[in-house]
Amino acid sequence: MKHMNSEVKEERTSNKKRIDLFLVPIVLIAAFLNLFKIWTDEYANAYYTAAVKSMLQSFHNFFYASFDPGGYVTIDKPPVVFWIQTISAKIFGFHGWSVILPQALAGIGSVLLLYVLVKRTFGVWAGRFAALAMALTPIVPAVSRTNNIDSMLVFTLLVATWMLFRAVRTAKFGWVLVAFAMIGVAFNMKMLQAYMVLPAFYVFYVVATKITWKKKIAFLTTATALMLAVSVSWAVVVDSTSADKRPYMGSSQTNSVLELAFGYNGINRLTGNTSVTGSSHKQPAQAQQQTASSETKQTSNSNAESSQSSNQSKSSSSKKMQAPGGGNQNGMFNTGNPGPFRLFQKGLSDQISWLLPFVIFSIIGLFAGVKFKGPYTTKQKESLFWLAWLLPVAVFFSIAGFFHQYYLIMLAPPIAAFAGAGAVALWSMYKQRNGWKSWLLPGGILTTAALQVYIMSPYVSSIGVAPIAGVGALGVILALVLAVRKERKNAVTNYLGVAAMVVLLAMPAYWAMTPIIYGGNSMLPAAGPDSSSGMGGPPSTATNSKQSGFNGMQPPGSSSGNSSSNNQMQPPSGSSNGGQMQMPGGSSNNGQMQPPSGSSNSGEMQMPGGSSNNSQMPNSSSSKSSSSKRKSGGMNAEVNKKLLNYLTKNNTGEKYLFATTDSTSAAPYIIETGKPVMAMGGFSGSDPILTVSKLKAMIKKGEVKYFYLSGMGKGGQSDVITWIKENSKEIPSSKWQSTSSSSQQGPSGNGTLYEITLK
Repeated sequence: MKHMNSEVKEERTSNKKRIDLFLVPIVLIAAFLNLFKIWTDEYANAYYTAAVKSMLQSFHNFFYASFDPGGYVTIDKPPVVFWIQTISAKIFGFHGWSVILPQALAGIGSVLLLYVLVKRTFGVWAGRFAALAMALTPIVPAVSRTNNIDSMLVFTLLVATWMLFRAVRTAKFGWVLVAFAMIGVAFNMKMLQAYMVLPAFYVFYVVATKITWKKKIAFLTTATALMLAVSVSWAVVVDSTSADKRPYMGSSQTNSVLELAFGYNGINRLTGNTSVTGSSHKQPAQAQQQTASSETKQTSNSNAESSQSSNQSKSSSSKKMQAPGGGNQNGMFNTGNPGPFRLFQKGLSDQISWLLPFVIFSIIGLFAGVKFKGPYTTKQKESLFWLAWLLPVAVFFSIAGFFHQYYLIMLAPPIAAFAGAGAVALWSMYKQRNGWKSWLLPGGILTTAALQVYIMSPYVSSIGVAPIAGVGALGVILALVLAVRKERKNAVTNYLGVAAMVVLLAMPAYWAMTPIIYGGNSMLPAAGPDSSSGMGGPPSTATNSKQSGFNGMQPPGSSSGNSSSNNQMQPPSGSSNGGQMQMPGGSSNNGQMQPPSGSSNSGEMQMPGGSSNNSQMPNSSSSKSSSSKRKSGGMNAEVNKKLLNYLTKNNTGEKYLFATTDSTSAAPYIIETGKPVMAMGGFSGSDPILTVSKLKAMIKKGEVKYFYLSGMGKGGQSDVITWIKENSKEIPSSKWQSTSSSSQQGPSGNGTLYEITLK
C-alpha cells in the first residue's frame, strides 16, 4: 500500500518485459473459481448443451444454432457463443466441461483485461485491486462456471473497450471501427444487452479525442453503421432464408430473428411484458411468466428444489412463500422490486453490490474538482467511461420488469474498475491529508462494511453469526483507527489500509466460492449459500451432487414410489386453480406457495412426493458437492432408460425419436443419444411452429409417430395436442414407464406416451 500514492510511471518498455508477480496469484484465484470441478457438471444448461450436440452433426445445424439434430427449431439466442462452444466440443470431445470451458476462460480473460485497462492509467496497484475485485465478484465465477452466454459477452465487451482506449491513445480511426464492430459481434451473442455499453463508448470518444466535432460525428456515425451491419448480419441471412429450408426461430412468434432481438430479447425485458401466446391459446398471467423464456421456465421448475431447507422453513414458517411473479418481497425470480435501491435488495445485493458504497465514495474522489467544461485528465476521462457504463446499466436493472440474477455480471467491470482506481485515489487523498477528501477512505470502508453486514444478515442460519459480526466489527474498527491516525505517516498506517481492503474482499471471496462449496446451478447461476437452488431461496439440502440445481426431478415416464396426485406440483396451465403452482400437499392462496398443511414438522417444507426433508443445511459436510457427475441440466435432467429403450426398439425409420411439447423433456434425450427429438412448441411449448395439417403431413411421411405429453408447456400448441390425443393410441405405461422410487416426482412424471400412424 505504501506505493499506492505514487503517480503512474511511463516506463512502458520495462513494464512489457516484466511479469507482475502480484498478478499471478490473482489469476490463479480466478482460474480456481472459474474452472475447479466444472468437470462434475455433465449436462450444464441442458437446453444449450443439446444445441451443441445438434450443431456438431451438420453445418446446417451449426449455422442456425438448431436445438435439435433434426433442425426443427433453434434456441432462443444468437449463435456466436454456441459456435465457440461447439468448436470446443469438437476439439475436446462432447462433455459438460467442454461446453463450459469457453465461458470459464472468458471469466479469467476478463480479469486480465481489467488489469490491463486500469493499470495503464491509474497505476499498477489500481490494476491489481481491480483485477482482484473482478475475480471475487460473486456473480462472475457463478456465471463463468456454466454454458450461459453472459461471461463471454462481458469478455467481448471488454475487448471492445481495450480497442476503444487504443483508438483514443493512437488517434487511429481503424481502432474505432473494430471496437464498434466488436459490439456488433457481442450483439450476436445476446442481442440488445450488448448495447448497454454504448453510452460509455460515445461519451468517452467525444470527451477523450482531440479532433474537430465534425470528425467526431463522422467517425462515430461510420462506426455505428458498421456495428449495426455486423449486428444484423446473421439475422438478415436467416430471415431472408425460406422458412422451409431452415429451423423455426425459437421463442419468436413470427419466425424472425429481428423480432426475437427487439421484442422477446429486447424491449420486453425492460417492460416485463414477457407473455407468450400461441395462435389460439392465451395462457393465464402466471403461466405466461413461467413460460416466457428459457430462463423463465427453468426458474419455475426449480421451486421445489429451492424450498428444501428445513431449518430455513422453521425460521420462517409463519411466512408464506409465493411462486415467481406472485409478488413476494424479493420480487419476480428473486430480483427485487423496481426502485432506486433495488440493487441493495436481497437476491441482487449478494451477487454484485458488496463494494458499491466504496465505489460511490471512489467516484466522489475521482471526480472531485472536475469542471464541466474541462480540461480533463486521462484519469478523469477513463473514470467518465466507467461511470457511463455503470450508471445506465444500474438504472436498467433498477427499473427493468424482467431479468435474472446472473445478468448482473454486466455491472462487474465498472464496479471492479472503480474499486481499483478508487482504492489508489482515496489512499492518496488520505495520505496527503487533502481536506474533506481525506475522509473519503475511512467513510468508504465504514459504509461498505455496514452494507456487507446487511447483505449477510438473511443468511445467518447458513453462515453463522461470527463472519457477520467479524466484518462489521473490523470494518468499524479499521475505519475509526484510520480516521484517528489520519495525521500520521508510518508503516502501521499502510498495514491498516491493506487490512481494510482484505476485510472488504473477504466475504465476496467466500460468496464467490459458494458454487464450488455447495454446488452451482447451470440453469440460473447465482452465488451464495443457496447457490445450487438458482433462485436465491433457501439453501439447497441435496446430499447427492446429482440433485444440485434442477435435477432430481423425474425424467419423462418415470414414477416415484408415492405418486399420489396430492403430492404432485400442478402445471401452470389447465389446472383447476387457474394456473397457480402449489407446493406438494399444500393449498393455493392467490398464487402463494405454502408449506404442506397439517405437516408434523413445524413448518418444514416437504420434498415432492411427500417425503420429509430433514437434511442438513449447506454448512454441513453432507450437503457439499460430491465428486460424482452432476446432471443439473433441467427438470428432466436424467433420461428414463426404459422409455428410451422402448422408443428405440419400436422406431421403424422415423426421423424423430419422439415428439414432446417443449424442450425441457427433449434436451436430455438429445444429449444422451444425439437423435432428433421434436420440441413441438419450442422451448416453452408456446411457439406457433406446428399446425395440425403440418403434423399430419409429417406423420404420413413417416417422420414421427411417438408423442410424449405432460401437463406442462401447452401454450400455443393446444390445438395440436388436442388432435394428438383424439387420433392416437395410448401406450400402456407398463411398457415404458420407470417404477424407480429414487426419483422425485415432478410435473413431467405425469405424462402419457401416444402413438399415431396415418395412412
